[in-house]
Amino acid sequence: MSHWLLRYQLAPDYLDRRAGLRAAHLALAWAASDAGDLLLGGAVGDAPTHAMLLFTSAAAAEAFAVRDPYVTQGLVTGWHVIEWKTVVGPEAATPIR
Repeated sequence: MSHWLLRYQLAPDYLDRRAGLRAAHLALAWAASDAGDLLLGGAVGDAPTHAMLLFTSAAAAEAFAVRDPYVTQGLVTGWHVIEWKTVVGPEAATPIR
């Protein structure tokens, strides 16, 4: 078992353009969270250039990205899904002591 990170590269004007899409993006994110697919998500940095979302499967991460209005409307200029083998913490997928 693993966790999966969805990493977004954000457009330079992301902060200026997100207001009109934020409600739809957050609705999609909360629906994925409520379904148990999305564990955490958010922008990285004070003036964000990236965002990261932690999923329970690669398929859920990819399905989210292709439906996300931030992606479809160009606020995200690139994205990829990478496996994260979590080993420490109460939510670690493969705990090692």
